[in-house]
Amino acid sequence: MKIVISILVLSGVVLAQAQMGAGNSAQTAAPGTMKSEQPAAPGAKDRPEENYVIGDGDVLGINVWKEQELTGPVPVRLDGKISLPLIGEIQASGKTPTQLKSDITDKLRAYLSAPDVTVTVLQMNSQKFNILGRVTKPGSYPLSATTTVLDGIAAAGGFLDFAKQKGVYILRKNSAGAVTRIAFNYRDVIRGNHPEENIQLRPDDTIVVP
Repeated sequence: MKIVISILVLSGVVLAQAQMGAGNSAQTAAPGTMKSEQPAAPGAKDRPEENYVIGDGDVLGINVWKEQELTGPVPVRLDGKISLPLIGEIQASGKTPTQLKSDITDKLRAYLSAPDVTVTVLQMNSQKFNILGRVTKPGSYPLSATTTVLDGIAAAGGFLDFAKQKGVYILRKNSAGAVTRIAFNYRDVIRGNHPEENIQLRPDDTIVVP
């Protein structure tokens, strides 16, 4: 009997130690797991379209869920308006996509019970970017919703001889009028290093190639 009791007691001690070890491992792993699942900080992505002001000549993507006849690309006319089935003409120029979405949704409520509208900017024809310095064709170019720094350099015909490809930079003006200088190392980006430097351009950005 003493031998049996000793074996049972020993088994209980081993089992308790195993459970305590598992608990400690779980507690140790938990902080690391939580850290890896943390979402990206707000504003981590560059989303210029949110504050973009629609202008004449832009092309918008209007999407109304389950309403195919109301969905598709729509150009902004020179008078700043667009035309849509059911609601007719509506002012687009001078508004952000969010504001225009709200206006379209309000007008569609007279015809649809719960209109689900999305407005995107497909072509920013009313907005331009500039590129200066040692490129083949410096000047101003139309800005699309997805134009990047590499796109801008390509549109200007590429670099001239002796261009400082590692020293390219973008000048960007904020709403307060302050100018920010954003570095762009062409050599690094085309090699796959620091792809985050290949940012989407915003209206009136200026690429400078020294």
